[in-house]
This record gives sequence, C-alpha cells and structure tokens, in this order.
Amino acid sequence: MPVFQWEGKDRNNQVRKGEIEAATEQEVRAVLGRQRIVPTKLKKKPKDLLENISFFQPKVKQQDIIIFCRQFSTMIDAGLPIIQCLDILQSQQENLTFKKMLKDIKESVEGGQTLADSLKKYPDHFDSLFVNMVAAGEAGGILDVILRRLSVYMEKAARLKAQVKGAMTYPIVTLIIAVLVVAVILVFVIPVFEEMFASFGQGLPAPTQAVIAMSFFVQSKIWWIIGGIVLVIFAFRRFYKTEKGRAMIDELTLRLPVIGILIRKVAVAKFTRTMGTMLASGVGILEALDIVAKTAGNKSIETAVYKVRTGIAEGQTIADPLSETGVFPPMVCQMIAVGESTGAIDAMMEKIADFYEEEVDQAVENLTSMIEPFMLVFLGVVIGGLVVSMYLPIFKMAGAISG
Repeated sequence: MPVFQWEGKDRNNQVRKGEIEAATEQEVRAVLGRQRIVPTKLKKKPKDLLENISFFQPKVKQQDIIIFCRQFSTMIDAGLPIIQCLDILQSQQENLTFKKMLKDIKESVEGGQTLADSLKKYPDHFDSLFVNMVAAGEAGGILDVILRRLSVYMEKAARLKAQVKGAMTYPIVTLIIAVLVVAVILVFVIPVFEEMFASFGQGLPAPTQAVIAMSFFVQSKIWWIIGGIVLVIFAFRRFYKTEKGRAMIDELTLRLPVIGILIRKVAVAKFTRTMGTMLASGVGILEALDIVAKTAGNKSIETAVYKVRTGIAEGQTIADPLSETGVFPPMVCQMIAVGESTGAIDAMMEKIADFYEEEVDQAVENLTSMIEPFMLVFLGVVIGGLVVSMYLPIFKMAGAISG
C-alpha cells in the first residue's frame, strides 16, 4: 500500500505531521479524523529505491524503544485500546524500520495474538525480559505500569553501559594512538636518522643501536606483524565463542585488579535491577532468574545465577545459594536475605541496584583518574625514550666537539 505524508493541527491547535500507510487518501483522512487532527497538507510519499535493502534502512535504537514504551504507557493509562495505541504510535513514527515493525505488531494483535507474542517476533529489539514483562502486564491488567517500569529500567541500563564504555574508551584509544605513533617513528623517522648517523663514522650508543635494530625489524617484517595481530584477534574471538574459552576469559576478567572490581559491581547492579523490575512486575522467580542468567553478559555470573535457580527449585531461599557461588559480595546476599524475610525482595533488589550504580559511578571516576597519569607516563617513556635514543649520538658528537 502507498504511504501518505500529512501535516495538520490537533484539537489544541498544535501543528503535527507524520506518515500513514493506507490504500486511499480518504482512509488517511478517516484515520486522522479519529485522532481529532485536521489535515492541512496531504500527499503520497515518493517511493524510495533503497527501501527494500536492509543495509540502507535506519537502525532501531534503544532510545526509540524507550520513547515507544513511555508513549504507549501514557496512552494505555488514558484508556485507549492497545490496537489504537499501536496505530497512533505507528503513524507518528519517523524511523521507517521501527514504523514497519509497529505496523506488523499492530496487524498481529488485530489477528488475535497477544502483544507479548507479537513483540516476540523481533528478539533483536524486544528481548526475553521485555516480552515476559509485557506478558505479565497483560495477564495482570497493569500493562501501563509495566511499560513505564521497562522504560525506566532501559534508561538506567543504558546509562550503566555508557559509563563502562566511556571508562574503557579512553585507555583503548590512547593505546591505539601510541602504537600508531611508535610505528610511524620506527618506519619513517628512524631511517632518516640512520642515514645521517652513517655519515658520522663513529660507533653509536647502545640505546640508539637497539632502536635502529627495532626499526629495521619492523620495516622488514611489517606485514608479518600485521598478519600476526589479525591472526591473534581472530583466534581470540574464535576461542571466546567456545563454552570453555568464554568461561575461562570471563573468570579471568573478574579477577583483574581494577577492571575486575568494576565489572563485578556492574554485574551486581544489572542482576539486582533486572530481578527487582521483573519480580515487581509479577514475573515468576524461576523464570526471572532464567532470563537474568541469559542476559548476564558474563559466563561466570551466568553460571552462578543458574546455580541459584537450581537451589531455589530444590526449595532453598535466594540468599543461601547466592552466597555459595562466591561471585556476589556478602553484603548483597545479606540484604537479599532481609528482603526475603520481610517479603519485600523486589524493593530490596531495587535498593541494592541503586547503591551499586552509585558504586559504579565512583569506580569509573577512580579508574579514569588512575588511568590518565598512567597513560601519560607510558606515552612519555615509550615515545620520549625513542626520541632521546636517536638524539644521543648528536649529544655525544656535540660533547666531543666542545671537548
């Protein structure tokens, strides 16, 4: 069906615009009439030659999903039926990829499927956590509350991810720049000095000889070095994809002096936030643990959560098997035990998540403040050492002349 672009005014005289897929212009006017919008401009959208090539289509970002949840929640809270909500959200969606998704979801709901089953068709955008919470919301008649919780959860999860990503970006970028600078010096700068030193007719200091030898090695083996780096990265990725490799590397990551502490705090914050949100939304504890394990992002944490799930299935509390794993701090286990005894486990999980997110804030700040001077010293020693080594013969000659 053709797509119509429209612009009009709502009942508050506010200008609105969007796109609607319909067979005729009359259908578009009917849809806008139900939304109490008076169209001022209406035209058929020209066809995009690239619309069937997925590579050229816009990506659906997490922020799009968050806005969708908030708007959907508000509409349901106002008493609008689900199908009408989806129709409105689809018509005003500017992201074409997301627009097509919402259209398909709406048609699926119109065909008799639940909203959760309709969302399940798009696992890359609506994961098992999202789908299960929506299913619980539909069953309990609190879909607006669930969608609001989901939007808050996703905002906090995105913020946590951005913090960790930001903390890792600085040292990685600095290290890459340092490697590139050293490579340029060894391949292009050192040979110029080598030619100049050859005309001196004197022996060179040991540091200078070492740098020249390193330069010659890099120049003669540059493609072997690049190939070796690519091969190591490829082998690492293949090894990490295996069950044993992922378990070994994830375990090692958690044991790292500074990074490991940060990753552990992030894992605790994510675990408690997800569990708290799902339990408060009415998802069963075993089902919630199964989803949390799958979305843990770390094999050691995933294994620990599955052990907790097994323990609960055998009649244990959450806190006991959680403390036995040795992955989660004792304070977390004790607070969860208190939450279980008081019957407010979901609220306690949320409090732990809030606390550990603040801990992550502090850990990221400490990590950044510690990495900055370390990287400066590293760059100074490496690049400064190369420069000084190449100037040593000049200093030696100048000393001989002045002597």
